Amino acid sequence: MFPYQTARDIDVRGKTVLMRVDYNVPQNDDDSIADDFRITASLPTIQYLIEHGAKIVLISHLGRPDGQVQEKFSLAPVAVNLSEKLGQKVKFVPDCVSGVVSVATKNLMAGDVVLLENLRFHAEEEKNDRNFAEKLAKDSHANLFIEDGFGVVHRAHASTAAITEFLPSVAGFLIEKEYIELKSATDNPARPLTAVLGGAKISDKVPLVQKFIEIADNVIIGGAMANNFLKYLGHDVGESLVEPDIDDVIKQVLDTAHAKFGDAFNEKFLLPIDVAVAEHGSADEKRTEMSIDAVHDKMKILDVGSQTIDRIDEIIKNSATVIWNGTLGMAEKPEFAYGSAQLATVLAKYPKITSIIGGGDTADFVRNWDAGGGDSFTHVSTGGGASLEFMTDGTLPGIAVLRRRTNL
Repeated sequence: MFPYQTARDIDVRGKTVLMRVDYNVPQNDDDSIADDFRITASLPTIQYLIEHGAKIVLISHLGRPDGQVQEKFSLAPVAVNLSEKLGQKVKFVPDCVSGVVSVATKNLMAGDVVLLENLRFHAEEEKNDRNFAEKLAKDSHANLFIEDGFGVVHRAHASTAAITEFLPSVAGFLIEKEYIELKSATDNPARPLTAVLGGAKISDKVPLVQKFIEIADNVIIGGAMANNFLKYLGHDVGESLVEPDIDDVIKQVLDTAHAKFGDAFNEKFLLPIDVAVAEHGSADEKRTEMSIDAVHDKMKILDVGSQTIDRIDEIIKNSATVIWNGTLGMAEKPEFAYGSAQLATVLAKYPKITSIIGGGDTADFVRNWDAGGGDSFTHVSTGGGASLEFMTDGTLPGIAVLRRRTNL
């Protein structure tokens, strides 16, 4: 059960609701929206508020403008996109605090939706400044705060933490969904539970790797992260991407895995047994597969090989829950997306498997791969760093400050 109050628990009729969303969406070269997945994810809460007679003031950030007004990071295009999705005009306000906001929000009607300009045009946002948070509440004439930006709740910023000091604060339906799906997968999964961990850096994921060794029945390591393990174990990785000075980290992870899996280590903690390389170091080259012992010189490991893919397939087919965070290779290059594509194929083929896809690059990959935009999987998270931290710690700063239920 979700332990925090949501929009359903509050009478929102006639209230002005300040709602934090995550509209930090990818942009094209012309600054138009390249992917509106996060905008779509916010719709259930917004539509509920419209249907129940609330006045909605949306706040978000976009990009890293470093406290300065930068036109390329304006949320104005998001207001257009959201208007199309809702089938009604979303009024855009060119600031998030100040008199212009107060005027724009003072006489809203039930069902009106307003989007304020980028929070990060003000340096106070990322500093969790109380005065800035108070102005957000005051200038928007808000009676209630709803947190529904899962991709930002791992940050204690003014719009995710300090704001809750000034307004009654509850969760939106996206926060509720993310919490329930991720919590269930890590705390009470159907077993066997398999964790697939890829991506480039292990230093960012050490606590998560350690947690999954503790709770999972199988752990699969891929992506550039695996290069560090292969190198530590004495394999030549050529010019492959590796992190410097992390031998102690690798040893710690391997020691934990050996202690957990014992004699079954090689079956339960899977590292690549073969790889796909670019022979002269360029990702634009044709894919060449070889055993991990054949890699040398200027080669770059850019994906897992066919034998490793086959082993992954067998583990996945016999799993009840799969949590996947991090692609298995340089998946933005078709020649080196085979491992990730095959993993996605197997998960989509077996709907009996509860498949949880971590946010960030993995979510982008599976949604682009999947004709249904991610519908072939149980849950595709909208949060990158947030999903990592939540699965590791079980809570996040922007969730912990919300009103808890008293009827648990």
